[in-house]
Amino acid sequence: MTTLVQPWNPWMRLKSVRPPLLLLFAALWLGACATRNEPPAYANVPSTDDDDAYCRQGGKVAVGSPDYVYCRKDRDAARNAAVSRADRKQKDLAEWMLNHPN
Repeated sequence: MTTLVQPWNPWMRLKSVRPPLLLLFAALWLGACATRNEPPAYANVPSTDDDDAYCRQGGKVAVGSPDYVYCRKDRDAARNAAVSRADRKQKDLAEWMLNHPN
């Protein structure tokens, strides 16, 4: 009885490696899209945690005094204005991109 030995075919090995390799490249490509590390537009707006310390001014202003209340209102208004500016800037960019598709 003779056994037939087929010649070595390098294409057979490539066919078996191709699907896992394509899967690896697809996972890397999608992973890169999912990890965009861009901070939000309002990231540079000061947080509310600092407001109390800022408005107390080292213990010179008592909590509940008119100066303290004015300071907190001023800080809130400044934060809201910054967030509104960032939102408007984002909307303007989206509108510009829709109007200039090329």
